[in-house]
Amino acid sequence: MDAAKLMFKDGLMAGERILVTGGGTGLGKEMAEAFVKLGAEVFICGRRGDVLDQTANEIMGKHGGIVRPIACDIRNAEAVHDMVDQIWASGALTGLMNNAAGNFISRTEDLSPRGFEAISNIVFRGSFFVTLDIGKRWIAEKKKGSVCSILTTWVWNGGPFTVPSAMSKAGLHAMTQSLAVEWGRYGIRFNAIAPGSFPTKGAWERLVPERKMDAAPRGGGDNPSLMARVGEMHELCNLAVLLMAPGADYLNGQTIAIDGGQQLAGGGHFFARCGDWGDAEWEAARAAIQGANAKDRTQRTT
Repeated sequence: MDAAKLMFKDGLMAGERILVTGGGTGLGKEMAEAFVKLGAEVFICGRRGDVLDQTANEIMGKHGGIVRPIACDIRNAEAVHDMVDQIWASGALTGLMNNAAGNFISRTEDLSPRGFEAISNIVFRGSFFVTLDIGKRWIAEKKKGSVCSILTTWVWNGGPFTVPSAMSKAGLHAMTQSLAVEWGRYGIRFNAIAPGSFPTKGAWERLVPERKMDAAPRGGGDNPSLMARVGEMHELCNLAVLLMAPGADYLNGQTIAIDGGQQLAGGGHFFARCGDWGDAEWEAARAAIQGANAKDRTQRTT
């Protein structure tokens, strides 16, 4: 992220304490950096403690401030509870960014139950576990809070070849709308961001293994992305700050797309091209995804 392109003034988020799940890499890392630059105290969690430590040191080295890494597998409700206990020992959070996710392309008929659970347990169950644990504490302590979840535009029109993610993100979309109404009376707000293409290394290796990081995604058939480019990280971060910082407290229950208008132009299914793939293309994609997974496992153990 180009921190110089944040549209908000330094100090805007002073006094805010925000947890970013999946904050060690990708979009989570970018948003955590934006929050810290604007004065927030940020907690980042994920399964890889070494990656979290590296990210925390990198962000604080650039901007100062406080980034507290906590290794936690959010698929485990007890581990989530212990993590939130650890955070609450120094004070209540003011915000939660549900960002942790996983995804890969696959023909749905090729999915195994384990493959489905690999995505749904993180995105759907894990995000709910974190939201529930934190929300109950806010309610009990009569504190206000803001929850923002990273979704996709697929929550409105489905996601062919990414069905576990599409189903899970749609569940979080329903959670956002439901709890905005149910917990709004406690001063707890729920909103969500539905990004278009914001390339990150991990996601691109599993979703578009044949495409370069800076290549604009394509819609159905050969129609190019509406604005002929991918999103820039500072654009996403500016929206995340708007939703999480003080000043927009009447904004509640909304899922906001940031995709250059792609979804409105009928180009939300840029995986639709996979419908033309044969067995050879799918085998090549599986091999690329397995290679990326193996590399991640090696990095976790070295």
